[in-house]
Amino acid sequence: MLKGRIYTISRINFNSGKLFPINVTARGLEETKQQRQRSTVAAASNIEKPLETELGNNSAQVEWDKAKPFDEIPTMGALQFLMKFLPGGKYSKMDSSQMMLAFREDIGPIGRLKIFPGRPYIVFTHNPQDFEKVFRNEGIWPVRPGSETSYYHRSVHQANLFQGIEGLIGTNGEKWGTFRSTVNPVLMQPKNVRLYFQKMSQVNKEFMERIRQIRDPQTLEVPGTFEEEINRWTLESVSVVALDKQLGLLTTNRDDPVTRRMFQALTDFFTYSVEIEFKPSIWKFYKTATFMKLMKSLDEITEITKNFVEEAIQRLEAERESGTPEKPDNEKSVLEKLIKIDKKIAMVMAMDMLMAGVDTTSSTFTGILLCLAKNPEKQEILREEVRKLLPHKDSEFNETVFKNMPYLRACIKESLRMYPLTVGNAREPAKDVVLSGYRIPKGTQVSMVFTSLLKDENHFARAGEFLPERWLRASNEPQANTSECPHALKASNPFIYLPFGFGSRSCIGRRIVEMELELGVARLIRNFQVEFNYPTENAFKGLLINVPNIPLTFKFTDVRD
Repeated sequence: MLKGRIYTISRINFNSGKLFPINVTARGLEETKQQRQRSTVAAASNIEKPLETELGNNSAQVEWDKAKPFDEIPTMGALQFLMKFLPGGKYSKMDSSQMMLAFREDIGPIGRLKIFPGRPYIVFTHNPQDFEKVFRNEGIWPVRPGSETSYYHRSVHQANLFQGIEGLIGTNGEKWGTFRSTVNPVLMQPKNVRLYFQKMSQVNKEFMERIRQIRDPQTLEVPGTFEEEINRWTLESVSVVALDKQLGLLTTNRDDPVTRRMFQALTDFFTYSVEIEFKPSIWKFYKTATFMKLMKSLDEITEITKNFVEEAIQRLEAERESGTPEKPDNEKSVLEKLIKIDKKIAMVMAMDMLMAGVDTTSSTFTGILLCLAKNPEKQEILREEVRKLLPHKDSEFNETVFKNMPYLRACIKESLRMYPLTVGNAREPAKDVVLSGYRIPKGTQVSMVFTSLLKDENHFARAGEFLPERWLRASNEPQANTSECPHALKASNPFIYLPFGFGSRSCIGRRIVEMELELGVARLIRNFQVEFNYPTENAFKGLLINVPNIPLTFKFTDVRD
């Protein structure tokens, strides 16, 4: 009998021609056939054609032949480069975002640098046409450079714990592909993620009450430490999805020292990572003090998240042993769903969600609040949209609400343009490509820096303005109260703006983050008028990601029902 046996098949992405291995049961083979048939129909109607990149193709061969050699790409001498990082040097006190802009200033819109001694050159490009070529040539299992220290931590430093299952952050190749194909159905399908919005809604209500508790009764401003409250909200929100448990971080367990340890460890991780990953370092030859501090922070994060996950697993096992009826799928956490597939993968994925879901979402949420606070007319447009869907401040969310929030989603997109989370993306193309007129051999690390383009008038009309309308469809234009066509405000190239990455290697938690932000922003704007009466210059600093750099003393005034 075939029942219960697992088979490995390949799923074909007809848009990109990529193959992805998928483990399926015999019962799921028929579903796979149906999905393949649907994909074939979709492919037939797809008007986008893959980029011609094989050197066997005449046009690509001609382009390669005419291109300049790799060695002619502008660069900087190794000694000169290293000198700029010494005390008093140009790069010595720069954050990651400033550094990328300084590289462009010193070597041009495309350049190559040896950041690490004894390592190959890294190509930096600020050309969106190059971005598209690289992404179109990322191969079956896209190689995303970076995060080498995180991979080292799991594959060497803590090898006994992870046992070859290192997750998604630092892995590449088939190992990455196998893990990703296992967790994708649980994390990337909207219908699966939407199952959690009622539990997230409860967390949001607690967050609103916390704001009322901590704001000054006279000024209505929250303390400058409000960033910690946002972190607690994001960790609590991701916990209900990953573990099906509220940790009580906003209420009963506020004084839990473990939580403070985790937040500090996350701060240390992002701080030390930029020193190791972005700047010249000899950690592969000699374990520097900074490297050891980085390992210590990852040890701390690993221990805490592992304990959270193990407690959840013990709770599930106790429920099963006591004869508690199994929950329906719409009540199961990510952990519960993945445990049925592979317990080790379930544990590592839940740990990654708790680790990666705090600072990233907190920074994005902060950027949204700053944009709305500094643009009250846009905030009011958003409030009117939310008020129609949530008649009362404590109204519950439902599918109708999710389907009718175009302006909210546009505000989130525009804030990510104004305050991007990272400086860019990186890949190693699987084939030889020509970038900005230069030959780039396959396997070369290419850093695609978009941070310099997001506020460039050459790529975004009225680039310095917060205009959510640029992300709306034309039919929604009257709602936005603007006479300018949204299409005139969009990016000059779609590959400039990819806040969640691209293709099969896009952010695995995108659906969860989007829902968390939509629920959180909608609830907050329905309850409060948000103001920020202080300068916002240098609001963020660039570490491994961009994080808040100023006291978040927002003013929250209750709105009328």
